[in-house]
Amino acid sequence: MPNRFKRALLCLLPAASLLITAPAFAADSGTLPAKVSSALAAAKIPADALSLAVIPLEGQGMAQFVNADIPVNPASTMKLITTYAALEILGPTYQWRSDLFIDGPVVNGTLQGDLIFRSGGDPKLTIERMWLMMRDLKAAGVRDITGDLVLQPADMRFPSDVPPFVDDGGDPNKPFLVEPDPLLTNLKLFVLSSYGEQNGVRINLEPKLPEVTINNQLTLLPPVRSCPRPNVAYSIQDSGYQATITLTGSLHENCIAQRYLSALTATTYTASTLRTLWQDMGGTIRGATRIGRAPASSRLVSQSASPDLVEVVRDINKYSNNTMARQLFLTIGRDQRTPADRDDHKAAVRVINQWLAEKGIYPTGLVLENGAGLSRMERLTARDMTKLLQAAWASPYRAEFIASMPLAAMDGTMRRRLRNTPVAGQAHVKTGSLRNVKAIAGITRDNNGQSWAVTAIVNHTYAGVSRQALDLVLQDVYRRGPTDIASHAP
Repeated sequence: MPNRFKRALLCLLPAASLLITAPAFAADSGTLPAKVSSALAAAKIPADALSLAVIPLEGQGMAQFVNADIPVNPASTMKLITTYAALEILGPTYQWRSDLFIDGPVVNGTLQGDLIFRSGGDPKLTIERMWLMMRDLKAAGVRDITGDLVLQPADMRFPSDVPPFVDDGGDPNKPFLVEPDPLLTNLKLFVLSSYGEQNGVRINLEPKLPEVTINNQLTLLPPVRSCPRPNVAYSIQDSGYQATITLTGSLHENCIAQRYLSALTATTYTASTLRTLWQDMGGTIRGATRIGRAPASSRLVSQSASPDLVEVVRDINKYSNNTMARQLFLTIGRDQRTPADRDDHKAAVRVINQWLAEKGIYPTGLVLENGAGLSRMERLTARDMTKLLQAAWASPYRAEFIASMPLAAMDGTMRRRLRNTPVAGQAHVKTGSLRNVKAIAGITRDNNGQSWAVTAIVNHTYAGVSRQALDLVLQDVYRRGPTDIASHAP
């Protein structure tokens, strides 16, 4: 049996045990709205490639299910399961903590011992917060450190049977591909900015780490009235311990090009960032970098708490942050781990399935590989996703959860969609996109101000051109009356 099918079976086992007592699902009801069907036909997508589930949340109208019980790849809408589960299992005020310790006496500004950074697995430990931690170290009277920089990874048990996602673009340095890590900081990101100036093109890398070399081959062009799209190409040679970024192309004077990218291992990135921040403050670390633990003799000099979980959930859903979602998924497993759990992935799968069962949701064919939707394996039915949204409507954390989703035509991944339509500002919708997958799921309102849970997922070779059909689903829900299911008007 191929490894990927073994992994799928491992993920399905908890759900399968719950299906024994699951009630039978109702058959499909209603048909696709005529305009949605036309949009699918124009995109050369068959109607059975769209899974649709619509449930009224305030007693109005009628539920609609079309191809709703077929397990499909939900892409990034899977983040809704992870984030809603986290709000209820961990709590909306859950925080991660990162600590800085010193071990040894401080004599005349010199720490005669080691500096220890202890990670809590914080998915939102930014470089600004790391700077504040190093400032606390300086305020403790430390200037020079004779010992080592010791990194203590978070107590997270990563699965060995879930391989990295292979992106079709062939660029492993894209930010959305950053893997979760027990030493993750600043999402392991760099911001590379190019400035067209009178004497040439100036490059700035933030953070500016010595392990990363810039090879600037950009040509300066004369100034223009309006800056065109930058003609800058990036090539990255990344060994994990050293990286070289080569820039080719051209940039007009007084114009700017900017690129977010990822490089180095999390261990190298975190150690170098701490050292660089400390050096910028005038400090030194004479020793090496190593993995270890804070000894009992060490003293806490700084602690940084993450924002509350509600803010992290907002970042995940508004901007579809894969790394944060995956780190959160594993955090659920870590905090609920039992001796029987082989790793935090298996613990998260077990706990989330139990949580769903407690809500009376028995998912058909649910596959959780990483909880972010960045997966060719993850599966869920449209009916189950919409029932989850229905349950969230009754949750004490409904407001926090719904507000975390992109608002149609206004922000997040929906900011450019449904503009100049009645749905603008009326729908909180999570989007999803992969090769052969387009999806939406969320809470939207009709023209009477009443709310509906909606899931629409296309799995097809031409799914990439199905956006209009998905947007028309939301527009059809908006025009519904008290007894409508779907519009058949041409």
